[in-house]
Amino acid sequence: MTDEYDAVRAAMETGGLYVDYGPGLEALEAERVAGKELVYDFNRSRPGDAALRTTLLQELLGSVGEGVWIEPPFHVSYGSHVHIGSHFYANFNLAIVDDASVVIGDRVMIAPNVTLSTAGHPTVPEERVGGLQFSLPVRIGDDVWIGSNVVVLPGVTIGAGSVIGAGSVVTHDIPPRVVAVGVPCRVLRSVDEPTGR
Repeated sequence: MTDEYDAVRAAMETGGLYVDYGPGLEALEAERVAGKELVYDFNRSRPGDAALRTTLLQELLGSVGEGVWIEPPFHVSYGSHVHIGSHFYANFNLAIVDDASVVIGDRVMIAPNVTLSTAGHPTVPEERVGGLQFSLPVRIGDDVWIGSNVVVLPGVTIGAGSVIGAGSVVTHDIPPRVVAVGVPCRVLRSVDEPTGR
């Protein structure tokens, strides 16, 4: 690897500004292409070929536990920066922008059309010149349920046992064992508060 590669990978995990292409970053581009090739094969696998899908996920992801099921289509930037625990389920159209690490715990459930994004761009236009961007890791604790059409932004941690309501945009950390909803996502109540469900 090159010094440029090492510097960009360090920036990807710490929120520093970087450009992820150009001289010295050929290995980074190769990692992206390798991930997209594997996810391409995953998305075109036959519905009954669970063994092939499991094998492809093991090759694609940084780590993957037992009993993981992801419905195609599935989308990643790299795949190799995603770490998923055991007994995970994701419905159709999960997109993970994994420029930085994405760590997902055990028994997490994700509804259709969810985006987990570690990458963003500066709000000041001059700082976006040349494609500058930043990334921060995303963490999802054990036993989290994320509803349909949720977007989780860079640097967010969702605490264990929490529920994120459909259509939410999660811009900041969510504590454990709460129901959180909205744009931006806010805590509504504790999951332990009696509601009939």
